Amino acid sequence: MHRGRSSVASANPDGEPRAFRRAWWLPNPHLQTVWGQLARSRTLVPFERENLPTPDGDELILDHVAGPPDGPRLLILHGLEGSSYSVYAQGMAQLASAQGARVTVMNFRSCARDPSDVKRWLPNGRPRLYHSGETTDLDHVARTLAAREPGTPLVAVGVSLGGNVLLKWLGEHAGETIVRAAATISVPYDLDAGARHLTSRTGRIYVRNFLGTLLAKAHDLVRRFPEVADRIDLERAARALSFHDYDDAATAPLHGFASAVDYYARSSSIHFLPRITVPTLCVSAADDPFLPRAVLDLVAQRAPGNVELRVTATGGHVGFVTGAHPRRAEYWAERTVVDWLLARARRA
Repeated sequence: MHRGRSSVASANPDGEPRAFRRAWWLPNPHLQTVWGQLARSRTLVPFERENLPTPDGDELILDHVAGPPDGPRLLILHGLEGSSYSVYAQGMAQLASAQGARVTVMNFRSCARDPSDVKRWLPNGRPRLYHSGETTDLDHVARTLAAREPGTPLVAVGVSLGGNVLLKWLGEHAGETIVRAAATISVPYDLDAGARHLTSRTGRIYVRNFLGTLLAKAHDLVRRFPEVADRIDLERAARALSFHDYDDAATAPLHGFASAVDYYARSSSIHFLPRITVPTLCVSAADDPFLPRAVLDLVAQRAPGNVELRVTATGGHVGFVTGAHPRRAEYWAERTVVDWLLARARRA
């Protein structure tokens, strides 16, 4: 097995990353992490919505950005509790569209937003949700897009949870070329290590924010599908102070795992990295508050030669904000992965 490359990104005109220089006005990882959520638009691109039927009788909501018929297609997978209206999904869709690509954002089940009120999520139609290792929906979407457009290069990017799902799927389907190239931003490669890392005082602030909507979805699912009531311990989930506690009470039993530990062990993308065969770029920051730095060292050791890990010293979690002034903020990781992916799509 070849060792994946790890480096600070350098400039290259052929779609290769330029060096990341942290915005001076966002000097720590937490400011880098939250800035975009507070300051960026969630309506940068016009979507064409599609309800794609699934093999289990549900629907996946896809949001498409139209483009030239001969352009490549970029598939975007959002992060935990995100959607096509997440600021980074909007940012990458706008960047890709400006370069002549067509874009599809896959909304995980229960994550799609109402276009008239992007704060309101739309419930799915089956007694299940989504999780960090659920790859059957991605497989369905990727194969559907490839079958529709057999001559169109399909490339994919996943952010945070979406990146974990993408890497796991790539490892599960080694040797296939449905997706010609892939990229990720701020992946929590080891879910157990990440969950433990977020039990710190600052980490609990992030966790609390996510658990609010996750718990609301669990309650809604039990209300609509009483048959799952004996699989989700809502009282214990409501008391959760960590991802581990919540996943042990809700995510794991709902989706057939023995426990949170079992769920993390079977879903962490770090175990699937060695099997990936397509060109893949993984971007992370050493100061990511969602993941201990030591995990990135293990990723560099386990990744094959076609998987390149680019680690910046700073950038936070899905932050990577650069620019001399807040009004001229740029998002380095998003431009980096879009440029890199579309450069490879054009070579296909």
